Amino acid sequence: MFWERKRMEQRSKAEPFRSLHIPGDPVVLFNIWDPGSAVAVARAGATAIATSSWSVAHSNGFPDGERMPLERALENLCRIVSVTKLPVTIDLESGYGDSADAVGKTVARAIEAGAVGCNLEDSFPSDGKLRTTGDQVGRTRQARRVADDSDIRLFINARTDVFLRDPRVQSDDALVAEAVERGRAYAEAGADGLFTPGLADVTWIARLAKQSPLPLNIMVGGGAPPIRALAELGVGRVSYGPVPYVRTMKVLEDAARAATG
Repeated sequence: MFWERKRMEQRSKAEPFRSLHIPGDPVVLFNIWDPGSAVAVARAGATAIATSSWSVAHSNGFPDGERMPLERALENLCRIVSVTKLPVTIDLESGYGDSADAVGKTVARAIEAGAVGCNLEDSFPSDGKLRTTGDQVGRTRQARRVADDSDIRLFINARTDVFLRDPRVQSDDALVAEAVERGRAYAEAGADGLFTPGLADVTWIARLAKQSPLPLNIMVGGGAPPIRALAELGVGRVSYGPVPYVRTMKVLEDAARAATG
């Protein structure tokens, strides 16, 4: 009875979270890393909670890139879910697995831990190189299948790292075209959002927001426009990534330095 009630509560959060992604009126996710930061952000009036893999890893003494054991990441997720009534989405990096089946198992465990959304990126955690579109489509499709089998309308935020590559490798037009192509393929595979870290140019954002079949997620920082401007460009989701953690640690460091003289 207890677990069925928890699953019903989880289902009740999934659809509202999905509905927050409105192009032109984006949901703003101030990324967190542990239960304490989740509580603080919730008290500030957040509508949803999102983890940042970089922040979670570093707060636990690991570098980013799936170096933190999945078990610890999921334990952390469980604790976060336990302290908030808000929907929680987890950054699963590349899905902690080389195969589509492995990614599906990771997604199943994240759902079991209480997540109603996840990020899945299309690059290799070891070196940042892009996977082929076909490979990532298979991984996304399996994640969608597992989520649907669990009866949770998991929001799969498909992250493409096209814009994290050296911009000299391809022209501006080619980068946007590839992001659109990947976005369409991921949408057909069951993704719900398109996340493009590294994209900060106003013209590019406007073009991608218009052409993307999925709500576009832009990460602030790195020269990206302010939230109001992103809304006007048609963005559907704004996230902060590791910025909150970095700023918080700087405040802590400065306070400690002042205290110790």
